Amino acid sequence: MARFRRKTCVTLAGLVLFIFAVTVVLKSLRPEGSGAEGVGGARPHARQEDTPPPVGGRTDPGDPARLRRPAGPQPDPEPEPTPGRFPAPNYGLHAFYYIWYGSPQFDGKYIHWDHPVLPHWDPKVAAAYPEGRHSPPEDVGANFYPALGAYSSRDPAVIDAHMQQLRTAAIGVLAVSWYPPGMKDDNGEPTDDIVPLVLAAAHRYQVKVAFHIEPYKGRDDLSMYNSVKYIIETYGEHPAFYRHRTRGGKLLPLFYVYDSYLLSAERWAGLLKDGGRHSVRNSPFDGVFLALLVEEAQQGDIAAAGFDGLYTYFATNGFSYGSSHANWAAVKGFCERQGLLFVPSVGPGYTDTSVRPWNAQNTRNRIHGRYYETALGAALETRPDVVSITSFNEWHEGTQIERAQHQTGATGLLGFLLNKLE
Repeated sequence: MARFRRKTCVTLAGLVLFIFAVTVVLKSLRPEGSGAEGVGGARPHARQEDTPPPVGGRTDPGDPARLRRPAGPQPDPEPEPTPGRFPAPNYGLHAFYYIWYGSPQFDGKYIHWDHPVLPHWDPKVAAAYPEGRHSPPEDVGANFYPALGAYSSRDPAVIDAHMQQLRTAAIGVLAVSWYPPGMKDDNGEPTDDIVPLVLAAAHRYQVKVAFHIEPYKGRDDLSMYNSVKYIIETYGEHPAFYRHRTRGGKLLPLFYVYDSYLLSAERWAGLLKDGGRHSVRNSPFDGVFLALLVEEAQQGDIAAAGFDGLYTYFATNGFSYGSSHANWAAVKGFCERQGLLFVPSVGPGYTDTSVRPWNAQNTRNRIHGRYYETALGAALETRPDVVSITSFNEWHEGTQIERAQHQTGATGLLGFLLNKLE
């Protein structure tokens, strides 16, 4: 097994910087009931204690009272642990959250920490790099090492620690990566049964939970209808379930739709437009749906498909049209003309060379928090509806803001990959 020294990152300084940015620069993103204005001071927040700030976009009605209560016992409301210990949760600040990690204690094996090294599509390039998988707990598929170790997303103590870190950073909403029951990503196991654990912990810390729907096998307008129906019927009555208030005053669930461009605008319209063959509009399963913007030409398709807004996800400035800070003012202008939400995604950096060793050109160094600060500033200049953070714990791509230790002095596969970079 690979052995190495673990050197503590300067994450504390980055965390302090982030809290400062949230509490001082993001004054307009205060939670409801604060009396503050909406993002950029455009609109007042909702007054309900358990409702998020208002958003723009579609004003189709959706009556939360019509949603059915999920089967099984409902969690009793629980007070926030040690009230006043954390900054107020900011429901205009969302963080992408991954629940695909596993450990032998909770899952019988390591999951995702043993991520394989992905080969380059060009065999000649691929030949210069090793094959194989990482070997946790010491050698994990990431350029950083979690302060909590190679944990399981099922571990209640880990989830609780995550909620504390989210609240310390004033983050009010986590967008949980989601696959339908029984389905999984290429390197993981099904995770839907972890969602109730996340909801329960989030409620204790006054954090809300939205859903980041992944491109599962067979995802189309019909399967998406069934997925949305399942999410709302199963989780929609939980007090931690996140809803956005539209300009029309409706409280609707919010869904991030990853890789939405894989399905044509015509098929999405079947779900997202009035009269579509599987339309959710004006039904108990209506919501606010955000498409992923990668290329500039996709903007027209997003509007034509009936999406309520768009987000940019990638933390690499310059990687795509959508992730390039210089384009955000133009994207915001397009959204305003179309009546869509604009949700730029900011990140602390990017490095995925532990799983894609040939991808060093897309690395973005953290520069002791300055990269994060620059991204956040670029987002705020556009007066966005919401700011999303990529990510809380996507360790493979090095975008995590979760507390970490840097891996140094590594040997074996990890050492080869790091030395290759140097």
